[in-house]
Amino acid sequence: MKSIPRRQFIQQGTVASLAFGASLSSLKLFAAEQTNMVRIGIIGVGLRGQNHLEMMLNRADVQVIAMADPNPIMMSAAQQIITKSGKKAAVEYGKGSLDYKNLLQRTDIDAVIIATPWEWHVPQAIDALNAGKIPGVEVCGAIKLQDCWDIVNASEKTKIPVMVLENVCYRRDIMAVYNMVRKGLFGEILHLQGGYQHDLRGVKFNDGVSPYNSGAEFGDKGFSEAQWRTNHSVNRNGDLYPTHGLGPVAMMIDINRGNRLTRLSSVATKAKGLHKYVVNHPKGGENHSNAKVNFKLGDIVTTQIQTHNGETILLTHDTNSPRPYNIGFRVQGTEGLWQDSKTGAFNAGMMYIEGKSEKSHQWENPEKWLKEYDHPLWKKYESAAVGAGHGGMDFFVDNAFIECIKRKINFPLDVYDLATWYAITPLSEKSIAENGQVQTIPDFTRGKWQTKKADFVMGEY
Repeated sequence: MKSIPRRQFIQQGTVASLAFGASLSSLKLFAAEQTNMVRIGIIGVGLRGQNHLEMMLNRADVQVIAMADPNPIMMSAAQQIITKSGKKAAVEYGKGSLDYKNLLQRTDIDAVIIATPWEWHVPQAIDALNAGKIPGVEVCGAIKLQDCWDIVNASEKTKIPVMVLENVCYRRDIMAVYNMVRKGLFGEILHLQGGYQHDLRGVKFNDGVSPYNSGAEFGDKGFSEAQWRTNHSVNRNGDLYPTHGLGPVAMMIDINRGNRLTRLSSVATKAKGLHKYVVNHPKGGENHSNAKVNFKLGDIVTTQIQTHNGETILLTHDTNSPRPYNIGFRVQGTEGLWQDSKTGAFNAGMMYIEGKSEKSHQWENPEKWLKEYDHPLWKKYESAAVGAGHGGMDFFVDNAFIECIKRKINFPLDVYDLATWYAITPLSEKSIAENGQVQTIPDFTRGKWQTKKADFVMGEY
């Protein structure tokens, strides 16, 4: 199916001004109402970008046209993945950090997936919007608050929507709990918790050759995320990665859909974990150059958030301590609560529903509840998600991105969600710097949250 060039449409087409920002239904990107093929470019084909690449290659309705990444090792690995899939090699844009702009000038690409280091997300997404491409943007936190306004303004100006690729919103137990919330099992929701509690010391330090747990180097001597992610721990003190914990609970209480985040306050512990890791590592030691680095990021950052409708949210960022992975979700209402306790497996966690649990004031295994309220989307696509990254979550988030483009319907996680969630990082940094001072969270919807209806996973995509 032949596609109309993006620039030509934006210049000549009549794009409707919608009540709630940009919508796929307002873009005549395709020659018909729907299309059976989406042409993709991928900006950033490191380890996370390669996850998305594999998801795209598994689909008969996607063509991976081009890839941009200045790292020849990652580009080669990505092309090998394409070769193994039996698909046509993608056109490479690897001549420096700005070569992605040449990818965006292609007229045979409908959308791009952005999976680059954090500081590139917003600039590259805005460049994609200005080039007429639909961006799917990986998660992180904003470098500065203005970034959040810039991407909202760019999306509204170009009338092109943005999807934030938050895969944890699609975790199976999370979607079952979302279903419970929607059906009123917990009563009226009062409090929620989440975060990013993940020992990343081996990711933040390595020797530049082996992927993880192999050294005490970062920056130019590091490999993959250690080349850039660790520098944020050196220079910043805040919740640097808020969306995994915030995104799912935000959907449960209709943030930007009849509710909104209003204020936050953050505090941080002292910073000890990364220094200790370097000193104790066999390839580190007290005399290692990185043992002299003053890491700014507190080992545990805690953020309290208030909402317009009266709920509270507690986020925890904990990536520098020895610990098993656990996001730490909790959903509590007037009639009971659920909280996960391990890794988010289908039967993990604890639950209590007043008047319905077998024993009063005693936790029960939530397995029966999770099965009873298993979300219809998981029931429909369970077989398709087998083998997909992060326990199947990657299939669902990428499937939503592609299906919404094909059907020209609104993204379930949009530019306003991206801006709101990303904003937690610079606001938490400011709060910590001001000894926990309360910070106002901007309304990136400019009041439109009051009329937008809840729309997360309401469709069949």
